[in-house]
Amino acid sequence: MPAIKTVLSFGLVAIPITLHTATQQGDVGFHQLHAEDQRRIRYKKVCEGCGREVRQEDIVKGYEFEKNRHVVVTDGELEAIKTEKERAIQILHFVEPGSISSICYDRAYYALPEPGGEKAFELLRLALLEEGKTAVGKTVLGTKETLMAVFPLEGGMAVQTLFFADEIKAPPQAKARPNANPAELELARKLLRSMDAPFDLADVRDEYQAKLRQLLESKISGEELAVPKKSAEINVMDLMEAFKQSIEQNQKPAPKKSKKRA
Repeated sequence: MPAIKTVLSFGLVAIPITLHTATQQGDVGFHQLHAEDQRRIRYKKVCEGCGREVRQEDIVKGYEFEKNRHVVVTDGELEAIKTEKERAIQILHFVEPGSISSICYDRAYYALPEPGGEKAFELLRLALLEEGKTAVGKTVLGTKETLMAVFPLEGGMAVQTLFFADEIKAPPQAKARPNANPAELELARKLLRSMDAPFDLADVRDEYQAKLRQLLESKISGEELAVPKKSAEINVMDLMEAFKQSIEQNQKPAPKKSKKRA
């Protein structure tokens, strides 16, 4: 996806920036094949009126205002109705990062200043860092107004799109909420503390993708597939006993004391 040029605006300050996608897919991709001859399955865009395949450059946007009746809208017309305010990321508030629910976050971008905006960009980044705040704003991307959060990084800033409130479903309600006695809760807290450790994203790997690549390499080279042994079935045990055994597994051995020389 190409970089998006926009303006980060708050008060009377306008900072020209570019947004670069911050994530990428690393999954193994598969094609759909015809089982009979293993040839690719293709999807064609066909006009339902004339039955002919249509090229991408011959496709236009249309809004259906009545059954089978459309009004055509061009990209130029969609851009023309935008105001300068809607072309920019207009910051509305500065908030505590924890006040935004993790469910609200969608796509992530890196923000970089355009020529002429470096000083204001750096001042905003430092101010957000020192105040411990996240900026919340909105802009129009494509044909949709988009809510965004802007937060500082050590080397720049990141922008993450947010869902609006009416786009988020209400959580499903559990049929019943069982009571937890203090002893059970204390064991649960103790298990959490025993697993408490610094988190580094670089330490976590997609292990299944590695196995999938190994499978494909084996099939390409004609080697026999090595199927891992089935792990032992999980025994359902008493909840308190499960907590206790889990805590014991996570307890680190006490460091050995060095013997002093006589």
